[in-house]
Amino acid sequence: MLMKIAKDRVRKGMFIESVACPSQEFPRRRFVLKTDRDITAILASSATEVQINLSLGVDLDGRKPAALPAPPKSATGDRARKLAVRGTVLQQAKVLRSSLCDIVSGRSLDMSELSRAADDNGELWSDSTAIALEVTRLKSKDVTTYVHSLAVSGLMTLLARSLQMDDEEVRILGVAGMMHDIGKLLIPNEILNKPGNLTDRERVVIRSHPEAGYQLLKTHPEIPQVVLDICRLHHEVLDGSGYPLGLKQKDLTLPVQLSAVCDVFEALTSVRPYKRAWTTAQALDWMFARPHHFDRKMVIRLGSVLSDE
Repeated sequence: MLMKIAKDRVRKGMFIESVACPSQEFPRRRFVLKTDRDITAILASSATEVQINLSLGVDLDGRKPAALPAPPKSATGDRARKLAVRGTVLQQAKVLRSSLCDIVSGRSLDMSELSRAADDNGELWSDSTAIALEVTRLKSKDVTTYVHSLAVSGLMTLLARSLQMDDEEVRILGVAGMMHDIGKLLIPNEILNKPGNLTDRERVVIRSHPEAGYQLLKTHPEIPQVVLDICRLHHEVLDGSGYPLGLKQKDLTLPVQLSAVCDVFEALTSVRPYKRAWTTAQALDWMFARPHHFDRKMVIRLGSVLSDE
C-alpha cells in the first residue's frame, strides 16, 4: 500500500518509493531509509511530500508491516505451476503467431479474437505475475517476438490497471502490446536473430520495424488509433532521442509512454543472444536513472505492481 506523507514525517525503517523533487537534489528511490544522512538530504530537498510503501517498511508510528502466513511450500507444486504457465504461454504464442502472420499475409483481422486473447493473457499475468516473468525471460529463437509481445501485453495490462484505467482501455492496451512488434515480421530473420553486433545498415533495417508495422496495421480500419500509435511510437522517449519520429514528451500520450516503459523493461529482463537477463531491480533502477527517457512515476508504479507479487 502506497501513502504520501509530509517530508518531515519520514523516519528510519520506512520504505521510500519516491521523493517529489528533482533527481539532482535527491536521486535515490525504492529503498529502506536507514541513515541520518538520507533523512537530512530529504529534509533539505525542495520536496514537500514523500511516497512510502507500507507493505515494505514501517508506518508513521514505526510499526512494521504485518507478516502474512507463509503458504506451505511444495517443490512439486511449484514445478507443476511453472510448467502449466509455460505451456499456456507457448500455446498463446502459437495463436498470436497465427494471427499476426495472417495480417502480414493480407488476410482479414478478427479484433474480437485478439481482444479475447489479450483478456486471457492479462488474467494469466494478473494471477501468476512472478511465474510469467520467469518463464518468459528465456525465449527460443522461433518464438522470441511472440513471447516478448505477450509479456509486454501482460505488463501493460498490469500497469494500466494499477493506473485505474477502465476495463475497455486495459483491454485495448493488452491488444496493442500483442501487436506492437508486428513490424518485426517484415525484417529478415538473419538480421532479427543475429547473435553478434549489427552493422549500420542492419541497424537501420531493425529500426524500420515500428513504421513498417504501423503502415501495415493502418490498412485495417477496425484497429483503434491507440494500437496504431503504440505500434509506431513504442521506441520514442521523452527527450526526443527515440525513433522513428523523434517525438518529445509533450507529443507522447500516456498509453505510448506506458508501452515504452513495459517494452524496455521486458527487453532488459530477457535473455538475448548478446546479453544475460537483468533482474527486475536492475532493470527498474536503470530505467529510473534515465528520466530523460522514461516517466519516473510510471517506472515506480511498475515496480510497485511487480513487488506486490
